[in-house]
Amino acid sequence: MKQGSSKIYQDVDVYTAACGRIRRIFDDFPTVAVAFSGGKDSGVLLNLCIDEARKRRRRVAVLFIDLEAFYKMTVDFVERMITNNSDVVDPYWVCLPMESPNSVSYLEPTWIWWAPEKKDIWVRPMPEFPYVINLNNNPFDFYKRNMPFEEFVLHYGDWLGRGKPCACLIGIRTAESLRRYRAITCDKETWQGLNYSTRCGKMSYNFYPLYDWTVEDIWTYNGKFEKDYNHLYDLFYKAGVSIHRMRVDEPFGNEAKAGLNLFRVIEPATWAKVVNRVSGANFGNIYSGSKLMTGRYQLPKGHTWKSFVKFLLDTLPEETAAHYRNKFLKFIRWWHRKGSPLSADFVAYLEENNAEAIINTHCFSKRGSGDKEVIRFKRIVDEIPSVDSRQDILTWRRMAMCIIKNDYICRSLSFGVTQDLTRRQKELIEKYKNL
Repeated sequence: MKQGSSKIYQDVDVYTAACGRIRRIFDDFPTVAVAFSGGKDSGVLLNLCIDEARKRRRRVAVLFIDLEAFYKMTVDFVERMITNNSDVVDPYWVCLPMESPNSVSYLEPTWIWWAPEKKDIWVRPMPEFPYVINLNNNPFDFYKRNMPFEEFVLHYGDWLGRGKPCACLIGIRTAESLRRYRAITCDKETWQGLNYSTRCGKMSYNFYPLYDWTVEDIWTYNGKFEKDYNHLYDLFYKAGVSIHRMRVDEPFGNEAKAGLNLFRVIEPATWAKVVNRVSGANFGNIYSGSKLMTGRYQLPKGHTWKSFVKFLLDTLPEETAAHYRNKFLKFIRWWHRKGSPLSADFVAYLEENNAEAIINTHCFSKRGSGDKEVIRFKRIVDEIPSVDSRQDILTWRRMAMCIIKNDYICRSLSFGVTQDLTRRQKELIEKYKNL
C-alpha cells in the first residue's frame, strides 16, 4: 500500500475494488437497492449491480425519483435500463410530490415536482408505466406530502427491507465535491467498519462502491464493457463541455444550475415548459455563471459583510428571510459551542491576524484524523480572506454568500435537509429579527 497525505492507495484497480465491494454487499444483505438518477455514475453502478445479480440469480431494486424537469434523453435512458434488464430489476419509478431547493429564485427558494395543483403546467405528462408510483397508488407508509426527497431516501431502505437488513447503493464519488468526500470520511456509524458505508435507518445502510473512481474511470468502464449510458453526454461533449462539468441531474440546485443554458439549447421545447413551471429558471440560465451567483462576488462599497447580510435579509420575502435568520442563528450557536477544527497553518494565521476574536482551546478535534486544533470565536468576524473560503469557520461573509447564491438549505454552512424546511420557530425568529 502506498500512502500520501490523507489518501491511502491500494494495489488494485478501481474496477476490481468496486466489484469486490458489490460482491460483499450481496453476500451480507438479502435486499439490495440502487439509487438511480439517470446520470453517468449511477448508471455505471447499476450496470455493475445488474451483472452481479445475474451471476447470483438475484434481483436488485432500482429507485428512480422522477424530478419532472428532466431531459427527455435522461428519461429514455432510465426506461431502457429498466426494460432491458427486467429479468433482474425491480423498478420503483417514483413520481410523488417532493420539495427540492430552487437556487435560481429568491421568491420561490424551493419547488415541488409533480404538484397536483400545477398539473396544467407540468414539464412532462405523468409517466404511464405499470411500475410508476404516484399519489394514486403510493405504497410508502412513511411518505408525507411535499417532503424533501433527501428525507424520503432515508426511510426508503427500511421500508424496502421490511424488517430485514437492506443495502442502498449510491453512485457518489469523492473526487466530485467536498460534500461527497465528507460523506465517506466523516465520523459515522458504518456496516462492519467499511468506510464506504453509512447507517441511515434502523436496518438500512448506504454504500458508495464507486467512491474512489474518477470521471475518467467512469467513461473507461462504459467504453471497455460497451455498457449503455445516457446519450445526453454525447451532446454535452459535442457542445464542448468538459467531462468534469457534465451534469444531468435536477437542474435548479447549486451544483447543477450552471447547465441551464445547455438545457435551453439542447431541448428548447422542454425548456419552454421549464421556464413556465419553475420560478427563476430563465434568470438562472442568464446569470448562473456570473459573479452574481458565484463565490467571486465583491462586497458593495459602503458595506461590511455584516451590514450587507442585514441589507439582504431586509430585501427578501418575510418568510424566506425568517428561514435564513433561523439557519444563521443555528450556525452561530453551533460554532460558538463547538468551535472550528483547523490545521496548524490556519491556526497560526488566525493568531497573527485575528487574535482578539478567537480562543485557541489547544484541544484537538475528534473529527477526521484528529490533527486539528479547535478554535472558538469571541465574536463573528466579518471575513477572513485566507481561511473562510476553505474552512468551516464563523464569518459574516459566509452567511452573505448563502443568500447571494440562494443556498436555501444552507449547505455551504454545513446544514443538511430537515424534515420540514418551511416550518419556522416564530418566537425565536421574532427575538432575533434584528440579527
